[in-house]
Amino acid sequence: MNNNNKPYSDIPGTTVFDGDMARIGFHLNQFCMSLMQESNRTAFKQNERTYLDKWPMTEAQKCAVIARDFSQLIALGGNIYYLVKISSSDGLSVAAAVSTMTDLSVDEYIDMMRRGGRSPEGNRYVVSNTSEEKQ
Repeated sequence: MNNNNKPYSDIPGTTVFDGDMARIGFHLNQFCMSLMQESNRTAFKQNERTYLDKWPMTEAQKCAVIARDFSQLIALGGNIYYLVKISSSDGLSVAAAVSTMTDLSVDEYIDMMRRGGRSPEGNRYVVSNTSEEKQ
């Protein structure tokens, strides 16, 4: 799906989870939700690939799960609220999982968030979307 035509496609470092992304990631997110059940977590941990092959996900999605590449999983339609089920199954905190999407250690990430999060500098639209500029 081409998200380049969307008004929010040029936010640096951001994948917006919209209806299109929900469709792309539907089975990935359903897999994540399955990990809420202990029997499914056990089956997944016993043989991740075999468990993943039960889901009609793309090969790229399955490989990203195995690699625990949360940035890639988001790009492939994963919703962070579902994806943390994977890290929870690994015994990791949400902060530990999310810190993997930064260049920060877990402690540095937590400290940054306690100080108010990332600076908005450099994290805005590449092209301003004001109505004046659209005319």
